Amino acid sequence: MSGSSQLENANPVIFQRSGERQQTAAEEDEDVHDPIDDREIFDLIRSINDPEHPLSLEELNVVEQVRVQVNDADSTVSVEFTPTIPHCSMATLIGLSIKVKLLRSLPSRFKIDVHITPGTHASEAAVNKQLADKERVAAALENSSLLEVVNQCLTSRSL
Repeated sequence: MSGSSQLENANPVIFQRSGERQQTAAEEDEDVHDPIDDREIFDLIRSINDPEHPLSLEELNVVEQVRVQVNDADSTVSVEFTPTIPHCSMATLIGLSIKVKLLRSLPSRFKIDVHITPGTHASEAAVNKQLADKERVAAALENSSLLEVVNQCLTSRSL
């Protein structure tokens, strides 16, 4: 935020949170193969905190279940996120937080693709390139102050 205390998006639109998902018998039975689905991934990322506001990414409509694609058989997860404004300087941090949450939560067999919803951010290509580069993501996570900010985004708040 370039050193100022001004918020980029001082009055964001707040969206209704979706309800909690009901557990199925297959999810509770450890012997039954329960493929990971779109809703399960959405449930992992919906409560990530926005870096600027005391709101979740779901409440700001940055993440939506319809923008999550999972192919359990191919071990791929794709998440599109939509920054609240086209010049959001926090877009890379938000994408990194989503990616870290999924890397920490999913089995290592999954290839995780996190990118900006096409046409919603001024620096979409540059942010997507950073998020797709494993070395750049790893280097970012070695930066202790950046890792601290990511961890704050991932820390659960009481609702």
